[in-house]
Amino acid sequence: MAGMHTSLRSQPPSSNSNYHFFTAKILLLLTLLPLSLALFAFVLQWRGGGIVDDPISRWSPDDSHTKFPGMDTSPSATVGHSPSSDCSMLLGNSNALSFPYYRDWKFKFDSDLKPKICITTSTSAGLDQILPWMFYHKVIGVSTFFLFVEGKAASPAVSKVLESIPGVKVIYRTQELEEQQAKSRIWNETWLSSFFYKPCNYELFVKQSLNMEMAIVMARDAGMDWIIHVDTDEMIHPAGAKEYSLRQLLLEVPGSVDMVVFPNYESSVERDDIKDPFTEVSLFKKNYDHLLKDTYFGMYKESVRGNPNYFLTYGNGKSAARVQDHLRPNGAHRWHNYMKTPNEIKLEEAAVLHYTYSKFSDLTSRRDRCGCKPTKEDVKRCFMLEFDRAAFLIASTATEEEMLNWYREHVVWTDKTVNLKLLRKGILTRIYAPTAIVQGLRESGVFSSVISSAQGTLSKDKFLASIDSNNSSSAIASQSHPSRKIGRNRESQATARKTLEMTTFHEAAVPPLSPPVMDPDLMIEA
Repeated sequence: MAGMHTSLRSQPPSSNSNYHFFTAKILLLLTLLPLSLALFAFVLQWRGGGIVDDPISRWSPDDSHTKFPGMDTSPSATVGHSPSSDCSMLLGNSNALSFPYYRDWKFKFDSDLKPKICITTSTSAGLDQILPWMFYHKVIGVSTFFLFVEGKAASPAVSKVLESIPGVKVIYRTQELEEQQAKSRIWNETWLSSFFYKPCNYELFVKQSLNMEMAIVMARDAGMDWIIHVDTDEMIHPAGAKEYSLRQLLLEVPGSVDMVVFPNYESSVERDDIKDPFTEVSLFKKNYDHLLKDTYFGMYKESVRGNPNYFLTYGNGKSAARVQDHLRPNGAHRWHNYMKTPNEIKLEEAAVLHYTYSKFSDLTSRRDRCGCKPTKEDVKRCFMLEFDRAAFLIASTATEEEMLNWYREHVVWTDKTVNLKLLRKGILTRIYAPTAIVQGLRESGVFSSVISSAQGTLSKDKFLASIDSNNSSSAIASQSHPSRKIGRNRESQATARKTLEMTTFHEAAVPPLSPPVMDPDLMIEA
């Protein structure tokens, strides 16, 4: 028994041996499994050439992922890249320049770019305003610009730069242009007649309508699908599209729609020393059309801040029209058709951002280009909107310090408590996309490149010739005003035609209109 007991104790228990063997296998399996999975993932990635759907790699500046929203030429796709397109077509410079977030970003002006969108405007601004405005709209999908230029915009230093940019047509206010516009059928019709023979904003309104009429013909000849009239202090904000693309937004509009209305948002500057509104302003007041009725009227008093209306200037937005037969302008804010009432829709998210009175100098610039007397009665002949009248009177009669105090009180949003309250209620909103795009364009050297490229290609002889040409054009423009002089020359002919022909009724042109006004007696505290 003792021997047997000793023999049993000398042998290790079989259960312990099996336990250690099983544990060793588990540890080996746990070690090999992650290694195998890592190797398998490496093989898949190597064979597939990278994970193309990774959101970080998609928008990285790597050449293999150069994609930009809305720039694919295929209507069925939303993101695309064309290796054959030339960056110089957009920038007017070498391929060395690029948008910092997208290496060698490109736009094509070929016939397969759909839909084709053009913008027309009448401007006297300088390059510091026109170039950011133009290239921002190029980024969101506008391919063609019809620029009717006067003043600073028509000077050689500015106009030659604009002419060097692909997709830009510059039209000068020459005697030939005015003679051509004097033959417009607009003078023989009634829809714009209430704006004839008046100065300042009324005259500009008629001039814009005549320019828009010519732009329609140019758009049709260029094969455009859509035409939009916006000023150079306005930017289209294509919210609501699957991507930040005006092309994508209009691509999704049903074919039965003739006109698309963009309600306008108005800039709400927070400082009195703004120099570059497109990159320094991000706060905007929403349009009535994008607010609940109870919110709009419930916060009306805080939103107005003692001004005549909810917005400083107009509140009825701008519109895009499908290029088609019998299209005509209906004032600077709308389009119409001679043969039918257009089928119109109003966008629920997209807007036009209006940078109005965003710089203190805007007070004096309006004063300097209008020759009206600083009286309450005379300003009514010059300006359609109440705030414009008040601003003109202040700029014409007050000292610099008084103007600045008035500007801070009526335009600048300095009360952060009120701003936060209105932001929470949805009256005010922050929009950063234009700032980011314009700042990116500037940092990449796009604007300076366009300017230097144009100056490099302009010879001394051509430069001197352009000075003579533009000086003569400016002299003609200063002596001839189509909304008054040309109209008077044709007044008798128009009267004769109206007595001999059966005229068709056309609704009056849509002027710049203020948003809805609340009865002060019914205002409620929010």
